[in-house]
Amino acid sequence: MEWKPKHNPWLIALTVTLATFMEVLDTSIANVSLPHIAGNLSAGVDESTWVLTSYLVANAIILPLSAWFSSLMGRKNYYMLSVAVFTVSSFLSGLAPTLGWLVVFRILQGLGGGGLQPSEQSILADTFPKEKLGMAMALYGFAVVTAPIIGPTLGGWITDNFSWRWIFFINIPVGFLSIYLTSRMVEDPPTMHRRELKGLHIDYIGISAVALGIAALQIMLDKGERDDWFSSHFILALGVIALVAITFAVVWEIYQKDPIIDFRMLGERNFGIANILMFMLGVILFGSTVLLPLFLQTLMGYTATLAGLVLSPGGLVTMLTMPLVGFLLGKFQPKWLIVYGLCVVSFSLFQMSHFNLLIDYKTALFARMIQAAGIGFLFIPINTVAYSFVSHEKHNQASGLINLARNLGGSVGIAYVTTMLSRYAQEHQNYLAAHMTATSPAYQSALHGMTRALIFRGVDPYQTLPLARGTLYGRLLRQASMLAYADVFRLMSFACLCTFFLVLLLKPTAPRKDAIAVH
Repeated sequence: MEWKPKHNPWLIALTVTLATFMEVLDTSIANVSLPHIAGNLSAGVDESTWVLTSYLVANAIILPLSAWFSSLMGRKNYYMLSVAVFTVSSFLSGLAPTLGWLVVFRILQGLGGGGLQPSEQSILADTFPKEKLGMAMALYGFAVVTAPIIGPTLGGWITDNFSWRWIFFINIPVGFLSIYLTSRMVEDPPTMHRRELKGLHIDYIGISAVALGIAALQIMLDKGERDDWFSSHFILALGVIALVAITFAVVWEIYQKDPIIDFRMLGERNFGIANILMFMLGVILFGSTVLLPLFLQTLMGYTATLAGLVLSPGGLVTMLTMPLVGFLLGKFQPKWLIVYGLCVVSFSLFQMSHFNLLIDYKTALFARMIQAAGIGFLFIPINTVAYSFVSHEKHNQASGLINLARNLGGSVGIAYVTTMLSRYAQEHQNYLAAHMTATSPAYQSALHGMTRALIFRGVDPYQTLPLARGTLYGRLLRQASMLAYADVFRLMSFACLCTFFLVLLLKPTAPRKDAIAVH
């Protein structure tokens, strides 16, 4: 007889989504507040970036280990402990007297928050029957996709109108409410077996290797562009440590009888492909979320709030799209919805590659909304595919791995777009500057026109020539940057198309009796 929870599954879904939404929100809410934090705590802006890095590193470390902790203390107990740690550390972060203490509290916040996403996902997979799992994943998808989008806008508004400390304090009431509702609503299924503490063997080697490898990789991705990647001995050392530690961890865990992380699950075709697709979704989602507001603020002169208003409606589109996707999963194979989503996202990014310095607000807004609609068609079907052939006993392990794939994809996406943007801008700058010579008729014509315009405005004739040259060079830099943004958007569009062949390799979702899937 199939197990059913005592309470309404949708109430359980709303309960576990509360804290998860706040946790994902915290991955981006502090971004625009860094200058305020640095000034208030007497630290440099570069130093203040550790407020973000420390959280992401701790979050990434705990994601793949969450399944082991769930089996040790019970999934419900682990989820409530994670919420409690996240809430208390949020309060302490808001009270932090120095940057050092804030980084320590953010590490604790990341360790607590990292267990929420995989725990919620596995709770939903066990709570809902297979024909309704797609709709449940729509609710989860709304939280993890829209939270990073609205985070910078909300963080900027709170910082401008109150204080940066309130971006942490707002987690406290949500945390307490989540703990209360979880204690009343959530329960562990009878198929979930807890480990016996007596005689428990803890794989310290595996845990240490995973933590070291992921931490080194995350810091390398976060700091690489600023330190010019492998020309820096620090970044090179981090890369070597990450490669050695992660390789060792994978080999070590594969040969363990009772592994901390079951990497052997990646050998199942649908689950392995789903992890690659989720990684790419992280690259696209986080990469474009960084790229678009950066373009609007640096080249178009938008304020942080106005740039946020370009991104935020996309969250509403995703919210409206996901229930539709959950319904369509009952009618179509997930892989065809994934193909459609990739086409829409690729088209939207290709549209963005045709942006210029004269676009209006609506053009940027509609391109982002189209992209958000496509993302809605990716997140739920990919998660559904991931769980198609995974047994109940493996749900915790599956959710930890697929959430890690998305988070690492986000880190790679941000590092990739910022690196390529800098390099393309330099290439275009060199190319365009080569045409600003005394032998170029176009340049000389523009220079004379600018000189006459400055004289007409009353500028001293002796200052007009150097001022005209400086003005034209400033325009050149803007054009070079614009061309670089177009190149990066085009690359991301092409990356979407390159994942098509993986989708075609997916097996139809006709699971075994002990697995959950959506038809």
